[in-house]
Amino acid sequence: MTKLMRLTSLTALILLVSGCAYKDKLSKPVAPKIDETLEVVDSASIRSISDMNAVAFEWRKVDDPRVVGYHFYRANMQKDGAKLKLIDTIENKYTTHYVDEDLEPNTKYVYKISSATDSDIESRTTADYVVSTLPKMEGVSFIQAISNLPRQIKIIWRPHSNERVESYVVQRSTPQTAEWKNLKTIEGRLQAEYIDEDLDDNVIYNYRVFAKTFDELLSQASEIVKAQTKPLPKGILGLKATNDLPRKIALNWQASDTSDIIKYNIYRSTDSTSYFDKIKTVDAQTLSFDDFVNEDGKVYFYKISSVDKDGLESNLNINSIMGATLGKLNKPIITLAQIQGEKAILNWQSGDNRAVSYIIHKTIKENFFKSKTIKFEGITALRYEDKDIVRGVEYNYAIQSVDKFGIVSPKTNKTELVLPKLKKLN
Repeated sequence: MTKLMRLTSLTALILLVSGCAYKDKLSKPVAPKIDETLEVVDSASIRSISDMNAVAFEWRKVDDPRVVGYHFYRANMQKDGAKLKLIDTIENKYTTHYVDEDLEPNTKYVYKISSATDSDIESRTTADYVVSTLPKMEGVSFIQAISNLPRQIKIIWRPHSNERVESYVVQRSTPQTAEWKNLKTIEGRLQAEYIDEDLDDNVIYNYRVFAKTFDELLSQASEIVKAQTKPLPKGILGLKATNDLPRKIALNWQASDTSDIIKYNIYRSTDSTSYFDKIKTVDAQTLSFDDFVNEDGKVYFYKISSVDKDGLESNLNINSIMGATLGKLNKPIITLAQIQGEKAILNWQSGDNRAVSYIIHKTIKENFFKSKTIKFEGITALRYEDKDIVRGVEYNYAIQSVDKFGIVSPKTNKTELVLPKLKKLN
């Protein structure tokens, strides 16, 4: 209660002085010229009230008609010792209140006052008047930082009990740097929360809070609290991709060890290190995916990430896994193509151990501008005899291999066969 009364009195005194005092902060003073006959301010009449950054004074005025005002001298006893400097001149001798501002909290100062004439003459100073500014307010009595949030940390504290407080200053540092950074000024004495966002993953941050009064005074720092942002989820294990399936690459993997995974993102690229596009998202219970590709022998590279309930995604800076669709068969090798008697004979080697059957393409040249092709499928032997030929007609044959999945090899080069016309007898 005594403290509150002192502060209330100081506020009233400041308001009073602001209406009756003219303050002119001076630079380095010249040596004073003392007139021993001038009336001296009564040291016993000096009274003061201290705040954290200011001291308010009052004194009894002097009656000497030569006096027009007062000089104020001050020294910071911790920094200046007894070396006083002129800090202000009051130019009306009827002014008997003065507030010295912008002082340091919890600091001892010594003051002297002299009577001043309208020239450079002044009286002897008063006796030393020693006064201390009040210490900073205590900091907030409780503060907590909450960890394991996604790229953010929540700081809460108990509102300060001092009603002069109008806001809080939140600061942050990291273990890597001792520098404190101002994050935010939270307005309102009863506000007691701040969420620091856009932070790095799995990093420890330090926080402290200052209470701030309506006249810009900061309290002592709160306790320093630490919190850590949530780490990224762990990635999947054992990703495998097939290379022996027709027009399809099958992926399968083991689940991430992180407990709150809700889905997996599947990425694909034609390059092993870059340009990965997300092609599919599956839920956390799905541990396989079939990538259907309408192309034989197509190679892709895959990465799969884990995504947790907060939307954090595991690190994609991991090695990719290569998969491929089953490639085309090698084409057969024709070992014999000739006319024997009234038929065309074709022999060949498979050219690929995947071949289970063959397709023969027979092209018939009907005239110079026109031809037609007939296709014979499901041939399982390595020999074909074509009896359906006509003398003097040009035939071209090409062969393809077919595997059990229906994948077809390229065609062999065309082989031309002609059954010659019989010579006319004269």
